[in-house]
Amino acid sequence: MSTDSSTSHPADPQRGDCPQSGAPVLGTGLKRRHVTMLAISGAIGAGLFLGAGAGIHTAGPGILLSYSLAGLLMVLVMRMLAEMAVAQPSSGSFSVYAERAFGRWAGFTVGWLYWWLLVVVVAAEATGAAAIAHSWLPAVPQWTYVLAFMAALTAVNLFDVGHFGEFEFWFGAIKVTAVVAFLVLGTLAVLGVLPGSHPVGLTNLTSHGGFLPHGISGVLTGLLAVVFSFGGMELVTIAAAESPDPSQAVAKATRTVIARLLLFYIGSVALMVLLLPWTSASAATSPFVTVLQRIGIPASAGLMNVVVLTSLLSALNSNLYGASRMAFSLAQRRDAPQGLLNVSRGGVPRMAVLASVSFGFVAVILNFLAPDRVLPFLLNTIGAIILVVWIAIALSQLRLRQIAERTPGRTPTVRMWGHPWLSWTALAGMTGVLALMCTDTGARGQLLSTAALTALILLAAAIRTARAKNPAKP
Repeated sequence: MSTDSSTSHPADPQRGDCPQSGAPVLGTGLKRRHVTMLAISGAIGAGLFLGAGAGIHTAGPGILLSYSLAGLLMVLVMRMLAEMAVAQPSSGSFSVYAERAFGRWAGFTVGWLYWWLLVVVVAAEATGAAAIAHSWLPAVPQWTYVLAFMAALTAVNLFDVGHFGEFEFWFGAIKVTAVVAFLVLGTLAVLGVLPGSHPVGLTNLTSHGGFLPHGISGVLTGLLAVVFSFGGMELVTIAAAESPDPSQAVAKATRTVIARLLLFYIGSVALMVLLLPWTSASAATSPFVTVLQRIGIPASAGLMNVVVLTSLLSALNSNLYGASRMAFSLAQRRDAPQGLLNVSRGGVPRMAVLASVSFGFVAVILNFLAPDRVLPFLLNTIGAIILVVWIAIALSQLRLRQIAERTPGRTPTVRMWGHPWLSWTALAGMTGVLALMCTDTGARGQLLSTAALTALILLAAAIRTARAKNPAKP
């Protein structure tokens, strides 16, 4: 079924390649600093601030290897995505590239899978943020906070995209500042510079069962616990399409953020396992709080709750943005209702925003009915969708590079390193993660839910293709 969309429907505006004059277009109000910060902060969220504890509890100090493997995998995926995004910036990003590589069915499937992932995450982030706010003011029902957060960030996304970019820039700045402060304080504590501290050495890496207390199996299980926390970086290629120079914005963002993210993730976790015995880590407590309390930072739990709340709202904001742009791109390619193409004077796809936020408002009702069961249920329905998207990115890059190498003048300006071997290595790594999910009881249910949803969307794509080939006679 592989097709090259450049030959099957060249310059077709409905395929998202070349919009017609007068067709709805998005704004270009995102500045380069907005795009860069979105790339950095997109992968810094509750997965790092809260999820690191579960990983350390699972793998011990060996979680450093788990984070290194996950980070390497994400670096390769982002480089493949950058190659395609620089060549053809698009608000549909990897959905458009999957279509160009394999045909309309692939773009339809990847686009709708990613849209569903983001709208569920929007609802889940709103629920998580509401839980924190409710713990501060329990007299106010949790569903009220969900409603307030959803309404406020929907309004942000309905304004000019520049307002969204500025809002997200400062949200991201708070997260980055928190991580940098943790790195500085933690390093000073490791060196014994802080008052009352002394150099810790490598004791916590070698004691309590050693560096690999659960062996290689612990590292692999830890990999499964942390790999999905890197999700979110791919949003930068969607956002770059609304900047004045999309190709340059993508190229710079992907170059500059990778090293920083690896420093933030691996550096933070390294400090945690150096300063604390891994046996003290808990899946229910943020290791950031535990470390800050150990080195004598007052009110560290309250400060971290503020940072986590900011992270959740930032993720809500950026994921709503990404979902609306993916819906708009699908509508451009006639794979979604054409009403989603409605664009404001500032170039904001308002109907796509409202359609994407609708599930978040459903979460308001769910929080009213069952506030303690909503978040686990929503997170379970997400399954392994982001892994499917990453696999689609790798397959699309392999196919489109093959096409480009056969076409004069189509050589990409940003290229995947070590092509095709590193592309296949990344693909093998993601397939390995899928295999790990099959062996884990909790993850197996998520994998099955993703497989069922993917099959349903593929069926819808097949029906659309069949109808297009055999239109009903009047």
